[in-house]
Amino acid sequence: MQVTVCRTEHFNAAHRLYNPAWSDDHNQRVFGKCNNPNYHGHNYNLTVRLTGAIDHETGYVYDLKRLSDLIKHEVLDRYDHRNLNLDTEEFRTLNPTAENIAVVIWQRLRPHLDAGLSLSVTLYETDRNFVEYHG
Repeated sequence: MQVTVCRTEHFNAAHRLYNPAWSDDHNQRVFGKCNNPNYHGHNYNLTVRLTGAIDHETGYVYDLKRLSDLIKHEVLDRYDHRNLNLDTEEFRTLNPTAENIAVVIWQRLRPHLDAGLSLSVTLYETDRNFVEYHG
């Protein structure tokens, strides 16, 4: 029997979508307001889902307090109230789109979890725009 447990967290971060190989005009056409040279911010909502078997001794798929602590250490402490382009190694050369942010978060969490657990990340950039990554 497989069960999914979820933890939702929140962080705020600024970014600029920009491809240095393109002209300023082309960047503006593709990324619009998200290409603001002075950056812009989002109030991100992150949901992490772990799917696996229920442990017969604990009754847990995964201890949600441990998951909360892991997300805090690997995601919130790194990205909350940061400029992703300037303040983080991951996004100095990787365009910090919602898609790329979700993949990087998944990659930061995956090594800390048992291989038997399936990991999914859902990142809401706005109430209506979100991405999912399942690895």
